[in-house]
Amino acid sequence: MRIQSLPIQLINQIAAGEVVERPSSVVKELIENCFDAGATQINIDIEQGGARLIKIRDNGCGIVKDDLPLALSRHATSKIFTLQDLEQVVSMGFRGEALPSISSVAKLTLISRTAGAECAWRVTADGSESNFDPKPDSHPEGTTIDVRDLFYNTPARRKFLKSEKTEFTHIEALIKRMALSRFDTSFRLTHNQKEIFNLKAGLTYLSKTQRIANICGPEFIDHSVNIDFTASGLQLSGWVGLPTFSRSQQDMQFFYVNGRLIRDKLVSHAVKQAYQDVLFHGRHPVFVLYLMLDPTLVDVNAHPAKLEVRFREGRLVHDFLFTALHRSLANLRP
Repeated sequence: MRIQSLPIQLINQIAAGEVVERPSSVVKELIENCFDAGATQINIDIEQGGARLIKIRDNGCGIVKDDLPLALSRHATSKIFTLQDLEQVVSMGFRGEALPSISSVAKLTLISRTAGAECAWRVTADGSESNFDPKPDSHPEGTTIDVRDLFYNTPARRKFLKSEKTEFTHIEALIKRMALSRFDTSFRLTHNQKEIFNLKAGLTYLSKTQRIANICGPEFIDHSVNIDFTASGLQLSGWVGLPTFSRSQQDMQFFYVNGRLIRDKLVSHAVKQAYQDVLFHGRHPVFVLYLMLDPTLVDVNAHPAKLEVRFREGRLVHDFLFTALHRSLANLRP
């Protein structure tokens, strides 16, 4: 068989295999775009666990009409332009893959309006990166992305979706995790036209603890200590649960690097080590922690889903986390 170039839509569908695992993957990518647009209000409407509808609306800066086709094309982004930009990226998105990947496995409509524009513009996409024909729309400043019938054209992938309840549970948990990274942003979530939660923005200590209590439960606030530790150019802040407030699973562990929600074995090991003398075997700590460091010291381009990172000085970060947590827990030991 001769070698041939793949159709663009198929290329995007292949990329979607990594970027779009399930409805919650779509929600994550779209909310990250809201963050990068400077949104302070994000509304998320879900129907049938995201299989029928994922609609996300923000009040961010919007996208100019001429950039709409690029926004729906592979490897086109406003976030980075050079390798140096990639090595010190601070935006949530930067790969230019999400929207074309999503549009290749769902029916996607994008409506956006920038400040001062006479009207908004609406465009639809099918992953082929062609036939873009923006139409005027009355949408206010900001952006709405409407994703319908996820995996409608890839039935094998649609079969792998779990029940509506399970898929929505993943979406709700994800949005709560993302809401803990942006206290200055309001989040409203509905499922099948029913409001699930409405988290108000607020940067005071009281408003932050109220959001954490809404997500982690008021018991966590009552059984945690607030920490703020700085050394070697690194800063760790947040809340760590008392050893007496532990869990049988790791479902209430929230860790953010420069505002990005991540999962990392190095972080998990440092936390586990810090708690090892004060927790019973099989129990897991509860925490909401924020690590700030020079963007050049962390590689966020480890995986298309952007949930994994690589620290360029792993030992330094590990020892810093252990020391910060160990000292915070030192006075709490029985």
